[in-house]
Amino acid sequence: QVQLVESGGGLVQAGGSLRLSCAASGFTFSSWGMSWYRQAPGKQREVVATITSGGSTNYRDSVKGRFTISRDNTKNTLYLQMNSLKPEDTAVYSCNRFPLGVAWGQGTQVTVSS
Repeated sequence: QVQLVESGGGLVQAGGSLRLSCAASGFTFSSWGMSWYRQAPGKQREVVATITSGGSTNYRDSVKGRFTISRDNTKNTLYLQMNSLKPEDTAVYSCNRFPLGVAWGQGTQVTVSS
């Protein structure tokens, strides 16, 4: 069945870096766009970055120049390289397919201390 498994989160000081991974299974990964989302406590889930099946990328303004989304279709894995992290980046990060999403994975917690 379709499954998304996120990993790579953790506790990091402001200015630090993390690399998140999203392992996808149960669908033809290379044929779909993928997105990273995040949800901070008390806030709605928001799109962080998107990559199309062809490799085109898009980012929300607050992470441009700091985050990089990429994919490895040979490993069915989506990545998010996060540099220069800020306390406001603290959230649970999740991935999903677009435009037709699937069941959410458990997400991975990212906590940035000041």
